[in-house]
Amino acid sequence: MPPNNQSFEIILGSSSTARRQILSEMGYEFTIMSADIDEKSIRKEKPEDLVMALAEAKAEAIMSRLAITDHLKELTLPTLLITADTVVVYEGIIREKPSSREEARQFIKDYSGGIARVVGSVVVTNLVTGSRKGGWESAEVYFLDIPDEVIDGLIEEVIILNVAGGLMLEHPLTLPLIDTVIGTSDCVMGLSKTLTEKLVQEAL
Repeated sequence: MPPNNQSFEIILGSSSTARRQILSEMGYEFTIMSADIDEKSIRKEKPEDLVMALAEAKAEAIMSRLAITDHLKELTLPTLLITADTVVVYEGIIREKPSSREEARQFIKDYSGGIARVVGSVVVTNLVTGSRKGGWESAEVYFLDIPDEVIDGLIEEVIILNVAGGLMLEHPLTLPLIDTVIGTSDCVMGLSKTLTEKLVQEAL
């Protein structure tokens, strides 16, 4: 765990509530900036390549905004920008955020009694030295049968449209219907703690 007298600054380049929560649990203090990139404009065949490309694009977008405001010149402490991306792979098909409630419903229905693979990237950029370290992790989620009323309940919540593959492991409706997770739950939620910790140390 980082000491309370954290000797560097962190910017989390994500508007994800889950990522914010995970980074807080790791003991870090940080500020938040969102990247606002057109994720659909970046296409890769392999999920691992896609999540890395998206996390790097988010970093570039935020660095451009910081450069415009001269913020990069004003940095006094080592400052790390953490960006991440997550996709779900179901039967070999990459799933990003659902584009509609209908698509979200189909995604969740498919998971019933099935398996989803989650691939998540983390990219840490040192804004002072320019050093950038990145990597990805994956996890498999095995589902019990998901009743229609649970699917209805999940679809009612707009937040489901903001998560990769409509898969929200930590949701109170979803959690009891998870049979097993092979890998870490924080990877499924959008930010692997062990990977992030390793990349932070490497980027400093």
